Amino acid sequence: MTSQPITARIADGVTAIAAADWDACAGTGNPFVSHAFLAAMEQSGSATTRTGWQPLPIVIDDADGRPAAIAPAYGKAHSQGEYVFDHAWADAWERAGGDYYPKLQIAAPFTPVPGPRLLLRDPTLAPALIASIEAVTDRNRLSSAHATFIAPEEVPLFEAAGWLIRRGNQFHWNNDGYESFDDFLAGLASRKRKAIRKERAAAQAGLTICHLTGDAITEAHWDAFWTFYQDTGARKWGHPYLTRSAFSLMGATMGEQILLILAERDGEPIAGALNLIGADALYGRYWGCVEDVPFLHFELCYYQAIDAAIARGLARVEAGAQGEHKLARGYVPTTTYSAHYLPDPGFRTAVAEFLDREAQAVANEQDYLSALAPFKRSG
Repeated sequence: MTSQPITARIADGVTAIAAADWDACAGTGNPFVSHAFLAAMEQSGSATTRTGWQPLPIVIDDADGRPAAIAPAYGKAHSQGEYVFDHAWADAWERAGGDYYPKLQIAAPFTPVPGPRLLLRDPTLAPALIASIEAVTDRNRLSSAHATFIAPEEVPLFEAAGWLIRRGNQFHWNNDGYESFDDFLAGLASRKRKAIRKERAAAQAGLTICHLTGDAITEAHWDAFWTFYQDTGARKWGHPYLTRSAFSLMGATMGEQILLILAERDGEPIAGALNLIGADALYGRYWGCVEDVPFLHFELCYYQAIDAAIARGLARVEAGAQGEHKLARGYVPTTTYSAHYLPDPGFRTAVAEFLDREAQAVANEQDYLSALAPFKRSG
């Protein structure tokens, strides 16, 4: 029996694909690859050609013309908002006389959260989808394609296709069947347990902390959070990645997957942390404040997230990129992965050598950090 040839197409943005068709490929486990999230990034003007994120989803249709495999792809004019840093690669390629940009990015924009980057209603199409990404890169003479924060189970698929794998490190909190925050604390060394209790007491003093989701989140709440987000974005990135309308769109289309944690003083919000709720994880995304309260960042972003994960029976909390300060608060080193396609043989060899050295450094760092985890030690 002769197999039928597979044809891929580039859709005119995420919004050009019906939400039901997209989500049939993406599944329901990870909110950052859902149609609602990615469409909000596009419709709000956050991830568009103007901002250097041209939506170019690569689609393989089935015999009935419905998407059976999708790669959430973007033409990138820069390397901002990715959290897997390739600026040195870009510099080396351009010093050699090439144009590193535009490049092809397979990602959830502005989101350092591991998850599927090969969205498959038909799992047998994974090799064909990867080959389609390569074909788009080659035919458009792009320097490279990058699938960032791929799910661990996707690593063998990209390795089999010859892509280079890059390793990174994040800090995740794992729910070991805890029934309460005190149950979690009981597993920590005494000194760490006491320190966390003091931090929580100091952060909560004089404040009311509330958890909001779904219809309970109003435009007034989003206005307050937008103020927090702008302050943090201006300090961290120079300018915020998301527009104000992105939050309203997310609230309207995926409100039940949003957990907004606010700290109020005398009824007025002074700080907030935005989380998204997945099938088995709580994902911390943005935080900000208009009043400096000691330890409030830790309280809203880490401890309240642990409370929420325990209450919902979620397996873990992923609190975003970087932050060794998370270690003392029960978040442990966790490996992240990205995959990179570099058509030029010389460039590929140089990057492969760099990644070999970097992988060993990441492994050494994780060993060192794991030894500093605050949990009780047996023996």
